[in-house]
Amino acid sequence: MKPAAILSRLPTIIVVGSVGLAFVLAIGGRLTNDGVVAQTGSVVSTRELRFADGPEGSVVVTDAKDGAVVEVFTGENGFVRGTLRGLARARRAEGVGSEPAFRLTSWSDGRLTLDDPQTTQHIELQAFGPDNTIIFTKLLTANGAAK
Repeated sequence: MKPAAILSRLPTIIVVGSVGLAFVLAIGGRLTNDGVVAQTGSVVSTRELRFADGPEGSVVVTDAKDGAVVEVFTGENGFVRGTLRGLARARRAEGVGSEPAFRLTSWSDGRLTLDDPQTTQHIELQAFGPDNTIIFTKLLTANGAAK
């Protein structure tokens, strides 16, 4: 084969080789579970909570077990509002109302998660930093939280 013919095919060879390599690496990662985050901690405490809009743009947090008000967040808690907005959007998309409770869980490995059992939405709260995580951590213990 002439060198000019090889050079004209070189881009095709590179593209096909790159796609093939990506395919092999993807299958290898899937077979070995490389990159999969393992959930290693055990539950330390959990609490079922409901969040509702309150007067003047506040967010009212109640314990799903007894209906007691746990906390009322006013306008300064943008992280709480933003987190709940995302969860509410998923509920609306699936036709779920605001009545079912969310599950806030503290894990032995230091993680703090907020789950929506209705939509299977899962948020690793510690990923947003300690200042934002502490807001939700307080909800676990406020007003005699259950363990």
